[in-house]
Amino acid sequence: MGCCSCFGFIRKHKRSLRSISGYGGWCSRELLWSFNLEDVDGDSYNGEATNTLYGGDGEMRSHAKRSEEILMSRTQNGMICREIPVKETRKVVRTEDENGNKMVNEYVREYKIGSGSYGKVVLYRSSLDGKHYAIKAFHKSHLVKLRVAPSETAMTDVLREVSIMKMLDHPNIVNLIEVIDDPNTDHFYMVLEYVEGKWVCEGSGPLGGIVESTVRKYLRDTVSGLMYLHAHNIVHGDIKPDNLLVTSTGVMKIGDFSVSQVFEDDNDELRRSPGTPVFTAPECCLGLTYHGKIADTWALGVTLYCMVLGQYPFIGETLQDTYDKIVNNPLSLPEGINPQLKNLLEGLLCKDPKQRMTLDAVAEHCWVIGEGGPIPRYLCWCKRNRLQKEESDGSGKDAHITITD
Repeated sequence: MGCCSCFGFIRKHKRSLRSISGYGGWCSRELLWSFNLEDVDGDSYNGEATNTLYGGDGEMRSHAKRSEEILMSRTQNGMICREIPVKETRKVVRTEDENGNKMVNEYVREYKIGSGSYGKVVLYRSSLDGKHYAIKAFHKSHLVKLRVAPSETAMTDVLREVSIMKMLDHPNIVNLIEVIDDPNTDHFYMVLEYVEGKWVCEGSGPLGGIVESTVRKYLRDTVSGLMYLHAHNIVHGDIKPDNLLVTSTGVMKIGDFSVSQVFEDDNDELRRSPGTPVFTAPECCLGLTYHGKIADTWALGVTLYCMVLGQYPFIGETLQDTYDKIVNNPLSLPEGINPQLKNLLEGLLCKDPKQRMTLDAVAEHCWVIGEGGPIPRYLCWCKRNRLQKEESDGSGKDAHITITD
C-alpha cells in the first residue's frame, strides 16, 4: 500500500529509528523495507516498501491473476463508475519550457512530492489548463525486471493499479486523469488529481492528535470512500495516514491503490498482507488466510487512533515484536477519552475479525453520526445505470439510495 511493497517482494531492512512527522511516537525503520532505483528523471530514487508475511509466492500471488480477469470482464461489460473515461495517451514528448523546466507532453515539472514502491510522484502543471497534477513516473524496463512472483513482475502490480483506478469515481477517492504509455519509450506515467491539502495527521489537538470534530469529518469521508470500494469488491490493502489526503477545502480522499485487489464476489479471502506492518490486522500477523475488507477496517481503526492520539496503538522495537503486540497486547486508551469514541476504537480494533465492527456499523455509530447524521450511501454511475436498466425492465426493487456529491 502506498509506499509499500507489492505481494511477495521482501527487501533488506534497516535498524535505525526515525520520528514520524505529526506523531508523538517513533517508528522503527525495521518496519519498512527499502530499495534503490534510478528515477525517471535520472535522479537517485530511494523508495520504501513493507514486508510480506508467511507462505510461498505462488500461493500468495494466485489471486492476482484472477484480479486481472475480473477487471477485464468488468470493463467489457461496462461495469465502471466513470462517465468520463481516463484519457490514454500513447506518445511521450519530453522537452523543456522557455525557463528550462522539464516537460512531459503538456505537463511542466515543478518538484518531487513523494515516492512509491516502484517510482516517484512529481508535481506538474498543465500548460493547457494551468492546473496542477500529481504524476507517478515509472521505468518500464525496471518494472518488468522486478520479479514479485515466479510468473509476475512489478509491471503487473502497476497495470492492476491503473485498471482499478480506471473504474473508480468517488468524491473521497483520488481521481486518475490520464495514463501516458508510449510503446517506443521506457517511460510510463499516471496523471492523478493533485490534492494540495495537508497530510491527515498534521495539526494540533489533544495529546498531539487532531481535534475531535476534524477527526470525525476525516473519518466520515474515509469511511464513505472505503464503503464504495468494498461495495465494488475492491480491497484497498493499505489504509493509513500517508494514503489519506486532504484537499484545501477539507475533503479527505483515499489514494494509492498499488497493492489493492479486486474480487468477483464477496469472497475476499487472501493469504498475505502487503500493507504497512503497524497497520496490519492480528489475523494477518499469524500467517493465516484472512478477509481483506475486515483487515481494511482494522487499518481504519489504527488510522483513527493515530489521528486522535498522535501515536500508534501497537508498535515494538522490532518487526516481530510489533506483530506480537498487535496479536497479544490489549488496546490501551487514555482516561478521559470520549466514551463514544472509546467504544468506536474498541470496536474497530477488536482482535477477533469475526467480532470486529463492520463499516456499516461504523457509518451508523453514534460518535460518527455526530450532528451530521449517518454517512449517506453513494449512488455510483455503474449502480445508477443498473438500477435504470432494472426499472426499464420492470425488475427494479429499491432505487431509494442517497446520491452524494
